[in-house]
Amino acid sequence: MRYDLTDFEWIVIEPLLPMDRRGPKPQNNRRVLNGIFWVLRTGAPWRDLPERYGPYTSAYNRFNRWRKAGIWDRVMDAVVKAHDGKVQMIDSSIVRVHQHASGVKKEWRSLCGPKPSRPHHEDPRPRRRERPPGLSPDLAGRGP
Repeated sequence: MRYDLTDFEWIVIEPLLPMDRRGPKPQNNRRVLNGIFWVLRTGAPWRDLPERYGPYTSAYNRFNRWRKAGIWDRVMDAVVKAHDGKVQMIDSSIVRVHQHASGVKKEWRSLCGPKPSRPHHEDPRPRRRERPPGLSPDLAGRGP
């Protein structure tokens, strides 16, 4: 797929993945790893992982197990080393959001002076012109 690991990236990462655990040997590490990257890239919940990456529980459990074992630190170090340190990563902790997207409370700014105020008992909606009694709505506002 478009964002899946390239063969070069897989050759760098594969030797770092644990294969000496008890029980059945993991067969589809590359597929599961692509699924983990898909979830991290899209921000989707684990349950929304496409079927082509295998069961979401496998991806979730492997991600957490490798996080606790420090596998991800080794993988990232190896990827940076393989690319001669020319890898840039961006996450939300270093991206500055524009002020209009940050949820800042808006201030009234006008060249005409202070913000106009209305008494609390007045209706904030503008008044419509009332039609004369006896006219249907489609005839209101028309001339004779």
